[in-house]
Amino acid sequence: MSTLTRLATAAMMAAGLSLGAGATGALASSGDGPHLKQPNWSFNGLFGGYDEAQLRRGWEVYSGVCKSCHPLDYMHYRNLEQIGYTADEVKEIAASFDVPDGPDEWGEMYTRPATPMDPIAHPYENDAIAKLANGGVVPPNLSVMARARDGGADYIYSLLLGYADEVPEYVLEADPNFSLPPGKSFNHYFPGHAISMPQQLFEGILEYSDGSTPSAEQMALDVTSFLQWAAEPELEDRKALGRYTLLFLIVLTGLLYAYKREIWKDAH
Repeated sequence: MSTLTRLATAAMMAAGLSLGAGATGALASSGDGPHLKQPNWSFNGLFGGYDEAQLRRGWEVYSGVCKSCHPLDYMHYRNLEQIGYTADEVKEIAASFDVPDGPDEWGEMYTRPATPMDPIAHPYENDAIAKLANGGVVPPNLSVMARARDGGADYIYSLLLGYADEVPEYVLEADPNFSLPPGKSFNHYFPGHAISMPQQLFEGILEYSDGSTPSAEQMALDVTSFLQWAAEPELEDRKALGRYTLLFLIVLTGLLYAYKREIWKDAH
């Protein structure tokens, strides 16, 4: 394979990787349900990036709805400055949560207001308490959920909006004996359809600070985008590097082609 061909191949591979970095698939969650919903995410595609206003709304949904059960184990309050909050705003947000600390001079543990340097406060002291509060199930850490699940952001968005009051016909046709265990809710997109988490997003459950209408669909979009950012805060930098690399390879390919033409112009 010639040098020119190898460089062209590398350029195409770089373009493909960059384009695929933010893409999410249209996979069905359990094989017998509807395909995942696919919103037009701002972070998809080669030139995609995060919408800071949407990320801040997503934080409001997480802190107002999701945080009561789900931790963000790999995030600190200071990270919120990356989505447009000022240092003073982050201090105020952090101080509204209490975190464990100690021991003090008497050997006792205590709580104090969080600071920007603290990890996002965990909703439970330990997994045993989390299980007791959630029917024997420990709510998963959401820090990397957008990367950990097949379908990524599409899966999270679909799951949040995928609840049904009754078991649909397609499930009963596939399994006439299907029934929801006690304490479970039906979800079109959750594997097995029986999910421990009840529906969480209802219109009017919170108010956005920017005045946006908090419909269930809007809250699902916003919190999913926030969780995508939590899982991939470096996405925009990585895509920018990919674009620069692709441009460099294109220019280099052109220069090498011109160099080859110059060397071989008198060969025949």
